[in-house]
Amino acid sequence: MREEAAVETDSLGGVRRQTRGGRVAQFRESLTTYFERRMARILLLGIVSGFPWVLIGSSLNLWLKEEGLSRSTIGWAGLIFGVYAFNFLWAPLIDRIRLPWIADWLGHRRSWIVALQAVILICLILWSTVEPTADLGLVVAIGLAIAVASATQDIAVDALRIEQIGKDEGGSMAAGAAVAVVGWWTGYKLGGIVALEAAQYFEQAGVEQYWQATFLVLGIVVVLCNIGLAFVPEPSAAERIAAQDRDERLIASRFGVPGPAGRVSAWLAGTVGGPLLSFFRRNGFAIAGAVLGFIFLFKIGEAFMGRMSLIFYKEVGFSKSDIAVYSKGLGWLTTVVFTVLGGLFAIRMGLVRAMFVSGIAMAATNLLFALMAWSGKSELLFATAVVMDDLTSAFATVTFVAFISMLVDRTYTATQYALLASIGTAGRTLFAASSGELVDWLNGDWGTFFVITTLMVVPSLICLWAIRGRLADLLAGAQVRLFGKEADPGA
Repeated sequence: MREEAAVETDSLGGVRRQTRGGRVAQFRESLTTYFERRMARILLLGIVSGFPWVLIGSSLNLWLKEEGLSRSTIGWAGLIFGVYAFNFLWAPLIDRIRLPWIADWLGHRRSWIVALQAVILICLILWSTVEPTADLGLVVAIGLAIAVASATQDIAVDALRIEQIGKDEGGSMAAGAAVAVVGWWTGYKLGGIVALEAAQYFEQAGVEQYWQATFLVLGIVVVLCNIGLAFVPEPSAAERIAAQDRDERLIASRFGVPGPAGRVSAWLAGTVGGPLLSFFRRNGFAIAGAVLGFIFLFKIGEAFMGRMSLIFYKEVGFSKSDIAVYSKGLGWLTTVVFTVLGGLFAIRMGLVRAMFVSGIAMAATNLLFALMAWSGKSELLFATAVVMDDLTSAFATVTFVAFISMLVDRTYTATQYALLASIGTAGRTLFAASSGELVDWLNGDWGTFFVITTLMVVPSLICLWAIRGRLADLLAGAQVRLFGKEADPGA
């Protein structure tokens, strides 16, 4: 006899009670979500997004280092990453402007991605002709162009990734967020392996400008990513364009400016103001303000800890080899594995509850580092702390990405996601810059520092608690549609 998957959701959007048959069917459905064809497409989009960080991160740094440039010069060159925190400023243009000719062929989102990938490819070709010691300014300028193209590309990539999932598919959105994060790390890590192995091969083969030759190999990877984009379909933009036009006409009627000047003013106002108007109109000013406060504050404690972690490891007495094995090698493996598992937990618990649980767990793991600071060097404690930190961080990241993905209005997908993601990035960037000052102010008391970073999550959770009911209402429909159906063992 078939048992119905009775579902009752709670005030946090999670599942309060469910029959055994329902739990089995739900887990099976949650797991099979990862094997859908669209998840492979989202994985590819994550790879496309993560790969450029190989170029302006590890590859550029090693290139400059092996050319004999100082650490301070290499550090200042890393300022080009700052553009990722501000891509929301031009996101409205990416959301509204259709590239002539190519958009009709590839679609709005894919045309932007391909065009910006072409810019990155051209930059790699230019890098292959430049000598850093002779023209450092040009090398950094080309790196900045790659960063701008990559940050702009991310606007379209995130929008296309979100639009692969239906509006009411909360569980699939959580799974898609997990797959996107795995894709990003795959593009970054595997791309880094390609870069390092290629550079090593050319150096051993006696190629004098081996990094310049490596950039041509990385250009081939860019071409392969563009070929892969042909298998990522883009949903019809008709509904989105119609909604944007309605908002534009509404704004034009309020302006009261006739003729072409009025239409241009309305377009500009609709492009910039439409996404903000939509966000606050959809959620209300108080709710929207609390959401923005939560996003801004959520990962500040993690950023403080992350910015100082390598310095702490060295001061405790761990070697570079120890850090590479535990923090990088083991850390990458646990991040990928627990990102996928984190998506499953987010589906089961509901996104609002998952944000509470992941935030508390992410902060609490910092206490393991406090224990290590007070007890002294211990490889077992180090490995445990790193694994637990990566586990909870992966859970928090995938839940956070799914959370803000569910909040965006599909009329302005690219702009609103870029805005929300940039707010989170800005919070971590602005506050975490003072993490070293905090350690010095504590006279090197690392244990107290990690306790403080644990408490930093509290303000964000207060914001989330204040709006939990409204968010649960917003997400509950997708949750019930996901779990509230008859469990069929043969499905």
